Amino acid sequence: MGQIAVLLKTMRRSLLTRPIYNWARAALPPMSDTERDAIETGDVWLDAALFSGNPDWDAALKIPPASLREEEKTFIAGPVQTLCAMLDDWKANWETGDLPKEVWDFIAAQKFFGIIIPKQYGGLGFSAFAHSEIVRTISTRSIVGAVTVMVPNSLGPGELLMQFGTEDQRVHWLPRLADGREIPCFALTSPAAGSDAASIPDRGVVFRDARRDNRLSIRLNWNKRYITLAPVATVMGMAFKLHDPDRLIGDSDDLGITLALVPTDLAGIDIGRRHLPSMQMFQNGPTQGHGVIIPLDDIIGGQKMAGQGWKMLMSALAAGRGISLPSLSAAGAAFAARTTGAYARVREQFNVPIGKFEGVQRRLARMAATAYTLDAGRRLTCAGLDQGHKSAVISAIMKAHATARMRDAVNDAMDVHAGKAVIDGPHNYLGNLYRAIPVGITVEGANILTRNLIIFGQGAIRCHPYLLREMRALTDDSSHGLETFDEAFWRHVGHVIATLFRACSRSWTGGRFAPAPDSGKATRYYRQLGRYAACFAFASDLALLTLGGALKRKEMLSARFGDVLSELYLLFAALKRWHDEGQLESDLPVLEFAMASGFATIEERFDEIIDNFPNRPTAWLLRFIVQPRGRRRRGPSDVLALRCADLLQTPGELRDRLTGDLYLGRRDDGVARLERAFALTTEAEPIRRKLRKASIADVMAALQQGVITAAEAEALKAAQDAVGLAIAVDDFSAAEFTPSRGGRESTA
Repeated sequence: MGQIAVLLKTMRRSLLTRPIYNWARAALPPMSDTERDAIETGDVWLDAALFSGNPDWDAALKIPPASLREEEKTFIAGPVQTLCAMLDDWKANWETGDLPKEVWDFIAAQKFFGIIIPKQYGGLGFSAFAHSEIVRTISTRSIVGAVTVMVPNSLGPGELLMQFGTEDQRVHWLPRLADGREIPCFALTSPAAGSDAASIPDRGVVFRDARRDNRLSIRLNWNKRYITLAPVATVMGMAFKLHDPDRLIGDSDDLGITLALVPTDLAGIDIGRRHLPSMQMFQNGPTQGHGVIIPLDDIIGGQKMAGQGWKMLMSALAAGRGISLPSLSAAGAAFAARTTGAYARVREQFNVPIGKFEGVQRRLARMAATAYTLDAGRRLTCAGLDQGHKSAVISAIMKAHATARMRDAVNDAMDVHAGKAVIDGPHNYLGNLYRAIPVGITVEGANILTRNLIIFGQGAIRCHPYLLREMRALTDDSSHGLETFDEAFWRHVGHVIATLFRACSRSWTGGRFAPAPDSGKATRYYRQLGRYAACFAFASDLALLTLGGALKRKEMLSARFGDVLSELYLLFAALKRWHDEGQLESDLPVLEFAMASGFATIEERFDEIIDNFPNRPTAWLLRFIVQPRGRRRRGPSDVLALRCADLLQTPGELRDRLTGDLYLGRRDDGVARLERAFALTTEAEPIRRKLRKASIADVMAALQQGVITAAEAEALKAAQDAVGLAIAVDDFSAAEFTPSRGGRESTA
């Protein structure tokens, strides 16, 4: 029997596989080294399970939730809270143009720049979740402070040294970075190379330096911009293209993108000028280098890593991009939800809290679900990172969708607050967050690029069960190429057939029989996610089969596939959060709103994919399999929206859990005033009901008639006074009014 099986396999390979193999090799679109490095960087995790079309939800629910160690809790309760109390974005942005010296000193002394650096090198050695929690807390107090802390712990010299540095480099640099003796920045973006970072024109040339005993050195020239911390940095991580015209270290002139450490006190470095990113006064600016000479040994990882810079960057980004901006975004969404719920409760129009108007309630409900979902995604991603997974696809999902959804949440908050959030001043707690949103949308991979090209474009190859193996086999010129392709291809065929039947059966039955864990009222949601995952997997394979390399150029189609994948991940994250927190009945309205919104988005994207699919017979097949009865999901009901809106306007454990771990302000700032007004207003509500029942509007009249007691009258007055302070806006005298910090020379 074994010999017969071998014979049949040989015949299949010769008669069927070889023609397909030859055709596929000819049809395979060219792939640049940078594309290949990006695709093969990092690993796969839940993204691969979703691409399989048949995720094992029970296994996914067993992923240990992200958690903090005692020392991490102590740090967040101590130094983080102290730092938040020291920060003041109004002063930093409009008065001083920088963080005070005592804040810089405190950041250094408490090792905020060494959050991720291991203890053996003098850092705090905290987990990804602790890193995320620290950034999240600071973000609710100060964008300037949060960016200052998070950048050295994200894509920067520290992360790169830990992953790729030589031991000598780690021993020298990491302790100095951890305790703030060195302030790092990472210089990647050039005026002519933004999203297309691989095309940076900055150049380094290998030569023997006669002034330094003919040591192998690099002469660098660069022109960079948008570099956070550059104006105050003492050491730069520098990305450049390395050339070796005399073949001193390699067999080629063009060695490729290389990363090196460059102290900023070297001759030829121009540093110190500043950009003003959306009027956020974190240190950010351009830098130029002219004939800057560094030892060859300053390449991160040493000479052997020359030309490996792009792969190093992609690996570092796969981790850092999943923490910093998603943490800031989750904080912004939660902050917007909490403050807007409180404001809607205390602010009255027509003698009614504005939170009773349905237009406002719809915004509140959406903010509640956004805050819940983003924090769920943040926690799940950190759990994966702390397990050692570095999924570039999931990091891209979190960066793009967290920042975009934060923008929606803050826009909703601005609309509800209206004039309160429009008038700037030290008591406006939303205006600065609103101004800062484009920064998050733009950096670490602009959202348009990330959504249209990376999430699905990279995921389709990296996360597919067989596609990457097939592509590697097609570029293998050895005798093993055909053998590897044969095995992967026919497994792929079997996968497509299984996915076809799975997608068809689940779609036509509404997902009723899709596998799901026993999760009570949430079981039906797992079934729907299983249905959509199967449809996504089948539609992806069909698109890859019929469009091939052309799919790479169909950015709008790719973006819609990416949106489906992103929704699947974030919706599972919300379900896992509900599971991990004990399947609380009180949280169900927010979970249900998130599910209804996500399912409507998924069906809308499938509808758009089918309507715009270039191959119309394929589109008809997709319609029959994926949406046989058309788009059925239309989003959350009005009744559900009202229930969710009430949660943000009602004090209690659920509201605190939904918007918890935020820095809620100093005694007299805008957030603290609002929190006090909300607490006093809700406490006084039973007293106000007495007045309404007696049809008396005047407090003194109610007191005189014995409807309320003197203590109750005092409580009403305290609430009214607190509301007056909470809804007040800032104004300035003519002498105080300084609308800008202009007058500086500009090169623009």
